[in-house]
Amino acid sequence: MHILITGGTGFVGRALCQTLVNQGHTLYLWTRNPAKAHRHITHTYDQAQQANIHLSDQLETWAKRPIEAVINLAGEPIADQRWTPARKALLVESRVQSTQQLVAFMHTLNPAPKVLLSASAVGFYGAQGATEVKEESPTHAGFTHELCAQWEEAAQAAEALGTRVCRVRIGLVLEQEGGSLAKMLPAFKLGLGGRLGSGEQYMPWIHRQDLLNILLFLLERPHLSGAFNASAPTPVTNAVFTRQLGQALGRPACLPMPAPVLKLIFGEMAQDLLLTGTRMLPARLLSEGFSFQYPTLDQALSAIFTK
Repeated sequence: MHILITGGTGFVGRALCQTLVNQGHTLYLWTRNPAKAHRHITHTYDQAQQANIHLSDQLETWAKRPIEAVINLAGEPIADQRWTPARKALLVESRVQSTQQLVAFMHTLNPAPKVLLSASAVGFYGAQGATEVKEESPTHAGFTHELCAQWEEAAQAAEALGTRVCRVRIGLVLEQEGGSLAKMLPAFKLGLGGRLGSGEQYMPWIHRQDLLNILLFLLERPHLSGAFNASAPTPVTNAVFTRQLGQALGRPACLPMPAPVLKLIFGEMAQDLLLTGTRMLPARLLSEGFSFQYPTLDQALSAIFTK
């Protein structure tokens, strides 16, 4: 299959590209820095595999290619910096405007791609507390909801082409070499980790391998479309997460970060992202027969730290 990928050099995208190229697919990576991406790919893939990967910072480069599927993973990290007006604008641009540009390009292709898998996030639902959240659950207002709603709307526009659209609402992705876990590890390895605020907020998480498996599952099933919650079936509170992470590392995790300090450091992001939670469940995936390789947090952490 010929697959166009955005965000292919990111934490999830790199692993996905490795999986797809191992399966014999031809990949077209839309990247802001082809030279940097090429250096990474040269390091990661062997010579035969590299022949099936093409990179460009211009979508029009592939206007005549037989693109059958599009996987949209692009987006600036949401929790890397305080949410200043400029940072918020960049978060919107890197998700909403880039997806609009991608769908506009898809309109130029004949035939149109059969499927678009487009990333979204748990933030679509807003703060939900301990309520179990499924794909049809009502949403709560806030910046993350507005951002994800616009992001999904931009992707859904591809449906007008006859393209099957899957909107993948992703939880906290776990693996050692990237994502939120990589940011947590230095403190936790020193025994300086702990819960955020009360620790009662839910953290919908997923092992990266299960996320890759979900993307492949959706790619290969032409009858599936719409929204899918991409998180493990056993979300945990922040207090449980930090305790189990400490146990997996053999370190104490008893130094909490008080809510007022988080709000002082991170401003709106603390209230809208760090101190509120969503008990998101992968209801549609489970109903379609998807099987998680790492359904519980202890299984996921054990696999990550015993390599």
